[in-house]
Amino acid sequence: MNFSIVADRPLEKYKKCDISLILLTILLWGIGIFTLYVCSGNYGMRAFNDSLYFVKRQMISSLLGFMLFIIFATFNMDTIKRFLPLMVVITLVLSIMTFIPGIGIERNGARRWIRLGFTTFQPSEMVKFVIVLYLANYFEKQSKIVDSFDKTVFPAVLVSFVLIGSIAMQSDLSTSVFVAALAILLFIASGSKIFWLVPVMSIVVPLSALFVFLEPYRLNRIIGFLDQDSYLQTLNYQTYAARRAISAGGFWGQGLGSNLSRINSIPEIQSDYIFAGWAESMGYFGVLIYFALLVLLAWRGLHCSLTTKSRFASIAAFGFTVSLVAQSVMNIAVVGGVIPTTGIPLPFFSSGGSSILFTLATCGFLVNASRNEIGPNDDIEMEEVLYE
Repeated sequence: MNFSIVADRPLEKYKKCDISLILLTILLWGIGIFTLYVCSGNYGMRAFNDSLYFVKRQMISSLLGFMLFIIFATFNMDTIKRFLPLMVVITLVLSIMTFIPGIGIERNGARRWIRLGFTTFQPSEMVKFVIVLYLANYFEKQSKIVDSFDKTVFPAVLVSFVLIGSIAMQSDLSTSVFVAALAILLFIASGSKIFWLVPVMSIVVPLSALFVFLEPYRLNRIIGFLDQDSYLQTLNYQTYAARRAISAGGFWGQGLGSNLSRINSIPEIQSDYIFAGWAESMGYFGVLIYFALLVLLAWRGLHCSLTTKSRFASIAAFGFTVSLVAQSVMNIAVVGGVIPTTGIPLPFFSSGGSSILFTLATCGFLVNASRNEIGPNDDIEMEEVLYE
């Protein structure tokens, strides 16, 4: 098989990538490591006798993540598409492995992780990444079919259903709903006919409601959200403690050190509620800075989506940008008590090797897409890029 890893064009034909995307990635990653250092020290010392336990693990995962960043930022789009079938198969195999005794890890009734020697891996994070690439590739192929009778979304619906179902079976309803919403958005953005959406939703919505009522902890999350002034020491304790930490930060924040007393009362703060630590240490001013960076990331990501030559890169860049921004907003909404607890991590911030791994891979792809922008001297028509 003959194919090149990087684009086989003369050097002078390469366009410069979007440097702002690289800088935003490094800056958000650095802020995330800083926040993890601030928030996880006490818990790391109590649980593992090492105040830097979570920071060290995140740094190791980040090293692998930046390797993926470089790979997806430099490989040409055709090479990425050639490896997609293998990526889908590997994703499904890893998802199935969560149910194998001795390999899959069960925590709090959920089987979302697999044991990989010295560390663990969460396949659902890979599903978020792979499903965007798969759908973008499929929609690009469909756009090249002239005869409308030969166009079909059935394979895309089937593969999406299998991938999302593999997450739901791991007792990770919030992630499966998030990935399903992301997939539906990509179907709509691609211009595909969505007549199939009505019968699918008529099945999915009742099933989702059933999953909520079958698991007591999910039902408790809904009850706690609907009555946030009650159960402050039980169901709503994390949200209550997070709000106290945010309020304690004031406008300029408490800085570092012993002044950060509120974050120590938040269970598992290094994970889903880590944004409360950033808010207490840096205050509302730090929160504004974070949202400014998030808006910049959304702007540059959507700019890549709208200006890239490749339809595959365009759809994927759109999906990845929406995924990063939506996860961030949802996580912060949970911390603020605006929506029920979801278990969605905060990209760049939350402790978790799988999350940072594919967050950096996602940013690498966005950088790659920015290298293929439409220039004034390009001999292509805008209709090849814009969605029908």
